[in-house]
Amino acid sequence: MVTRRTFLGFLASSVLPLPAVAADADNEPDFLHDWLRAGQMPPLAQRLPKMPRIINLAALGREPGRYGGSIRMLIGGQNDLRLMNVYGYARLVGYDQTLTLQPDILESYTVENDCIFTFKLREGHKWSDGHPFTSDDFRYWWEDVILNKKLTPGGGALELRPHGDLPRFEVIDEVTVRYSWDQPNPYFLPNLAAPQALVLVGPSHYLKQFHPKYQDDIRLSALMKQYRVKKVADLHIKMARVYRQENPELPVLDPWHNTTAPPAEQFVFERNPYFHRIDENGKQLPYVDRFVLNVSSSAIISAKAGTGESDLQATGIDFDDYTFLRDAEKRYPIKVNLWKATRGSRVALMPNLNSADPVWRQVLCDVRVRRALSLAIDRHEINMAVFYGLGTESADTVLPESPLYKPEYAKAWIAHDPAQANTLLDAAGLDKRDADGIRLLPDGRRAEITVETAGESTLDTDVLELVIDHWRKVGIALFTRTSQRDIFRSRAMGGRVMMSIWYGLDNGVATADMNPGQLAPTMDDQMQWPLWGMYYLSRGTQGTAPDLPEVKKLVELLGKWGESTSSFERAGIWHQMLEIYTDQVFSIGLINGTLQPVVRASRLQNVPEKALYGFDPTCYLGVYMPDTFWLKEDQPRV
Repeated sequence: MVTRRTFLGFLASSVLPLPAVAADADNEPDFLHDWLRAGQMPPLAQRLPKMPRIINLAALGREPGRYGGSIRMLIGGQNDLRLMNVYGYARLVGYDQTLTLQPDILESYTVENDCIFTFKLREGHKWSDGHPFTSDDFRYWWEDVILNKKLTPGGGALELRPHGDLPRFEVIDEVTVRYSWDQPNPYFLPNLAAPQALVLVGPSHYLKQFHPKYQDDIRLSALMKQYRVKKVADLHIKMARVYRQENPELPVLDPWHNTTAPPAEQFVFERNPYFHRIDENGKQLPYVDRFVLNVSSSAIISAKAGTGESDLQATGIDFDDYTFLRDAEKRYPIKVNLWKATRGSRVALMPNLNSADPVWRQVLCDVRVRRALSLAIDRHEINMAVFYGLGTESADTVLPESPLYKPEYAKAWIAHDPAQANTLLDAAGLDKRDADGIRLLPDGRRAEITVETAGESTLDTDVLELVIDHWRKVGIALFTRTSQRDIFRSRAMGGRVMMSIWYGLDNGVATADMNPGQLAPTMDDQMQWPLWGMYYLSRGTQGTAPDLPEVKKLVELLGKWGESTSSFERAGIWHQMLEIYTDQVFSIGLINGTLQPVVRASRLQNVPEKALYGFDPTCYLGVYMPDTFWLKEDQPRV
């Protein structure tokens, strides 16, 4: 067994020697010309780390680009500012396009027995404001944020204390830090690479002004009034939230930084002059100077994207917009690519095993009922009618692109077999029917299932219209209810949702070294078992403990994964969990492998024609590095 692994950042991206960047005016973006001429910014060689990360575009099948221009993007509201942190995908450790972990912000790291993680920073790396990025920024976040009970009242993220205790933290030198656990922590690195990454570091030179340890009470009071918060802890939390991208003053390590304070109708992100990546020719990334995010009604994002009002758009559009968008290519300077969605199921029905209705809870906790509901659905009809036959009829499970894929997982209880469904429902005690042929519950009520949806996609409605007919044929009446996402989730957590339609597994392209927590109750927003998820998330202080043996087994296996020390062992645990999850039909998957339209301006280069699209682990566009996208010479816009 390998007990020590070493990863070198510059070797992970290129086998080329370090390009010469010193004093080469051709490698300077025009965007920075005025600052450079006025002496307000050092030249490129002094802005880059001593060992920048080299992105060998030729090896990726892409072209080195040119500097300049702005990319316009449409967002549905201020909350979507976080997309820039996801798209920028600058992480201490991140995935490449093969979903292999490698250093990014870090120059290198070593791992010993999955217990000791030593991180080496890039010497000379700087925050977006030009201040040095060093181990002191890690020390500040550890000692003054994570260990501060007012700023981190929960004791730190669960990924930092999977076995109960936080790690030991050490500063080795100015560019080296170490985190050590007594037991393995395989959660650690994948969570550093996540879309909403585990935070270990912050710009201490900026954040200290909001911390009571470093700032006097009078100034803190003034700052609290200025930023409209009532508690000192809330002040620091608000000003430090890098994921939300709402504080233009916060120095970042991302390729672009926000320059617009909310609220606003347009947010402008400008290039980070100190970004740590370069191409093989020594040009600093990103190529594009600005991202301009325009706020729009979510309902008309696809229409605006189709008329050329966005240069890069994936969010806010769906497969049912594809025909319109392809037709728009004939009239506007746009191109539409189709990427494969990474969800375990594009649409899945989630029976709430924590329903507040005791009769329905008992019914839905019977695996025969869940299997029957799955067998009653004609997935081929859904695929042809809604997805034009381009999806794959499947249970809610990993895709063939995952090394964990097995056909038996995808085929579990998905054959359209109304006869077997009827037999299972009869055996589950739902053998009595009323005059309309609708089955009766044990308490005499009609078997009427209300499926709730957030109403964010017409695809959900189209699918449910078909399922109504499928289930009616086996004596189950289906009704739909639409509510806003926040209300929808709140109702589910309160047990007031009987069943919901949602996406399937977040990560359908998982590897053995990725956390299998999506297969067990681990979060309170998992629609099939929110109270069990809350119990896990709160360490038993809220929610309720699982009482189904198979669910208990999933939680037990997840614990074993968290103690594992090899990929082989983790793969075995993943397979056990996938087998239980699909055989027990904890979510009723319908169609996966569906296609996501990605609209780009025809002059925008290096956007892959085909790729994987999902929040986790590809970070939507993130692993394909939008900092390497570039614009050809300006073309007139319609």
